[in-house]
Amino acid sequence: MSNLPARYIEHSYIERPRYFCSFGGALSTLEALPETIPILHAAGGCAGSIAWGQNGGSGLQVGGYCGGLAVPSSNVGEREVIFGGSGRLATEIRNTLDIMEGRLYVIITSCVTEMIGDDVQAVVQEVRGDNKYPEAGLVFARTGGFKGNSYYGYDIVMSAIAQQFVAKPAEIKKGRVNVFGIVPYMDSFWRGNLEGVRGALELLGLEVNTFFTEADSLDALRDSGSAELNIVVSDLYGLETAETYKEIFGTPYISSSLPIGASASAKLLRETAAALKLEVDVEAIIEHENRKFYRYLEPLTDLYFDADLQRYAVVIADVNYAVGVTRFLYDDLGWLPVLTQFTEILSDAQQLALTEKLAGPGGQRPLAVFDTNASEAGRYLLELYPKRETDLYVDSLTPAFVVGSSLERDLALKIGAPHLSVSFPVANRAVLNRGYTGFAGGLTLAEDLLSAAVAAR
Repeated sequence: MSNLPARYIEHSYIERPRYFCSFGGALSTLEALPETIPILHAAGGCAGSIAWGQNGGSGLQVGGYCGGLAVPSSNVGEREVIFGGSGRLATEIRNTLDIMEGRLYVIITSCVTEMIGDDVQAVVQEVRGDNKYPEAGLVFARTGGFKGNSYYGYDIVMSAIAQQFVAKPAEIKKGRVNVFGIVPYMDSFWRGNLEGVRGALELLGLEVNTFFTEADSLDALRDSGSAELNIVVSDLYGLETAETYKEIFGTPYISSSLPIGASASAKLLRETAAALKLEVDVEAIIEHENRKFYRYLEPLTDLYFDADLQRYAVVIADVNYAVGVTRFLYDDLGWLPVLTQFTEILSDAQQLALTEKLAGPGGQRPLAVFDTNASEAGRYLLELYPKRETDLYVDSLTPAFVVGSSLERDLALKIGAPHLSVSFPVANRAVLNRGYTGFAGGLTLAEDLLSAAVAAR
């Protein structure tokens, strides 16, 4: 499958969108931050729509303190649309500060309140001037849903927090790094993935701030401007936030694809050590972790070949998983990806850059498709592997495996392939702290893939 061109699709519509609006992404991000209370300046239906969409796509993760349907909201209606909602917002902020326990309160705006032009900054300054809430951090972000998708909402709100809440550092803390690029809830495995990235970077002796896990704190977020380096574990998400930190605090950053498995994790460690000029034996650390990684896989080797567990793979996912999973299948598991379909709307430059990320060993690469309508994947497969008269796919696509979201189950059934949901929406799995990043996370993904392949026999 070498030298296959990328396929670029004109986007006239989106079938079954695999993300929320930017407002929804901002809300999901805030729900994951410790001691943080989101305050919505929005119509009454916004929180409910996002909550149930999140419940249906984030591995059953929804709710919590000030999450789901318990989010403070101005619930603007016809009156506010006509006469303005600033007064209603000021009342809601003060009521929330009186009732809800938190240290950081972030006001985010929806399409309606953006269009009526409420001056949210003026309202926030007014409430700050009350001197009644000296310990409360108040931040606002303009997150009208028309600005972009939920991944963009993550960057909007994290950039606003960097500008309005993160403290100017007295000095840079050597060995301290921040991690961006994994979007809570939009990545159903965000907790485990952040912990996996932290575990990998701690092998270098670093102090790692991932912001959203149980090991993180609001104090660490407040002090995050003192980091020596920001690490974006995504080819797209988190880059705007890293640019904001660079502009405000002068923090340099590096960007790497989501590090799933041994090869990608080793690459991240090398790049991080080089950026920080660390005096550690990176290769010795990588050799030690690789030895453990392949020692776990070694007992499966005979069965892997005898039971024909190598697969042709179809990957349909967001940017993080499309690149990360495709690279893992090539580099660590020895599978053969034949089609990788990206489900976001991307610029031509982004498409070209991401296509290059998919190149496998020996010049192998899957057909890269950029199409928000993943139901078209079957058509792309037919172009690669035409049907026989019996209406079955030719043997060259057997055995196959589909890695994507829960929406790809129908495609997997159609071509007779096992299926695993990893990309949003994940509606057929319950996710707690499972993750696929780092050396150990690669083993977890291999275990899940092979288990699904064996169960489908």
